Amino acid sequence: MNFAAQFFYSSYLSERLERLYSPRPSIKDSEENDPFWEREELCLGSSHPGSSFKAFSNGTAGRRPTLIEPERLKDFGEEELLNGDVKVHDTKVLESPEFVLMEPPKTRRVSEFRIVPRQPPEFLRFEDISAAAFRIQAGIQKTPCTYSRLSKQYGMEIYLKKELLHYTGSVKERGVLYLLTSLTQEQQRKGVIVATDCNFSMAVAHHAVELKIPVFVIMPSCCSSPRLRIYRDYGAMVISYGSTGPDSQKHARHLATENGYLYLEEDESAAYLAGLGTVGMEIYEQVLKLDAVVVPAAGQYGLLTGTAAAIKHLNPKILVIGVEPESFPLLLQSLKTDSPVKDLHSNPNKKLYGDLVERSLGENTFQLAKKYVDRVISVSEEDSLVAMLRFQEFERATVDTEGAMGLAAILAGQLPELKGKKVAVVVSSANMDLELVRQCVDRALVLDDRVSKFSVQLGEWPGDMAKLLDFLSREDVRLLDVCHRRQGDKTDLFKAKVECVVETRDRTQSAQLRKTLGERYPSVCWLER
Repeated sequence: MNFAAQFFYSSYLSERLERLYSPRPSIKDSEENDPFWEREELCLGSSHPGSSFKAFSNGTAGRRPTLIEPERLKDFGEEELLNGDVKVHDTKVLESPEFVLMEPPKTRRVSEFRIVPRQPPEFLRFEDISAAAFRIQAGIQKTPCTYSRLSKQYGMEIYLKKELLHYTGSVKERGVLYLLTSLTQEQQRKGVIVATDCNFSMAVAHHAVELKIPVFVIMPSCCSSPRLRIYRDYGAMVISYGSTGPDSQKHARHLATENGYLYLEEDESAAYLAGLGTVGMEIYEQVLKLDAVVVPAAGQYGLLTGTAAAIKHLNPKILVIGVEPESFPLLLQSLKTDSPVKDLHSNPNKKLYGDLVERSLGENTFQLAKKYVDRVISVSEEDSLVAMLRFQEFERATVDTEGAMGLAAILAGQLPELKGKKVAVVVSSANMDLELVRQCVDRALVLDDRVSKFSVQLGEWPGDMAKLLDFLSREDVRLLDVCHRRQGDKTDLFKAKVECVVETRDRTQSAQLRKTLGERYPSVCWLER
């Protein structure tokens, strides 16, 4: 601090001390001598006469300002004085913030709002299928999905899902068991009743007895005794009524109404489809890096749609191909017309496709097939019979036409896009009477060009018949039947007609036999069987 400032500061302190210790006039005396507006205690400005000031209020004149003289800075805590100057701090009074009210929201009409339609719940979800798999795992065995020896012959990796290994020989046990376990306790106590001779009824008879549910089977008198014995062996109460299927079904509905039984028939209920859909879950688990699944249109098309729903949820890239008989293409026609076909005018073989012909396509099943199935093809009866023959020869298994339809589509060459890929084929069932199996095998051998029939004219000289039989023996041909007939024409008095039925190993041997036999016997004539 310089000398001038030190001198000024010491003078200021002495003046303050003098005022502090000098006697002050009493309040009474000050009130008598000075008016209250001229008192020193109320003055904030300069106390020297002649001093002038202007009153300002926030930068404008009109209100008395708050001025502080340099000698009174000590009272307000300011002690630093530089060159006799006073360090002044400006004070600025800000106005209070303004509050702006928001405009009220615009009123909108109901018609201006966009109404988003709520999607209906899915008829068959993957959660339903997984729940069915958990529920039926104790009562249904996990069938194998094995590599087929037919794979190299047809240029693709074929895996056969053998659903024919169930207790009743049909995949429908899956849907039936989940359907029965989904019934209420009251309905299980009263019992169920069926009235059709099919794989569905056999599955109901078996699993209802296992679950301690009373089951009644109403069958017409035309039903064969071996089939009735099967139902009785399962433990069902079998009643023979009526001469036709509709008569027994009408009587079954009447008994269900009177006694409170639940009449069951194969339909498109969600529980039944969910049980059948467990096939798709097992296939995806058993075959890694799968490319396609070929499924027959069995079980009210529930096997196809249920398996497709499970497969597409697990891997949408896997192709799902449905197969149905050429003489009854119900799903194929429905997809073309974009609606379920109720009446399809056709005349299929009821012996071979009895379970399929009596069924119909429901709306829910059609929508599921339209959503999940990539392609639907039809196979002829001849291709199905040849597929049954291939099962017996290469897989050592006897299946029915419904179970052979998936392999029939591959044998017929209708799936060339699957060459070199992994394909799973569902073998759905194997329930067929032995006599019908024998007839199907005989017919399949003819269709496969392995059983042939020909006629040839031989002379009546001794040894001509023996030469023919010796020729067939050298060609390694199996003789099934031979018929020797004498000619009745006058022009062929010394000739006889011989008809033979032979079996060859395959088509190659059959073609070789035709060639050599024609060279040896120019009169040979091949007959159609």
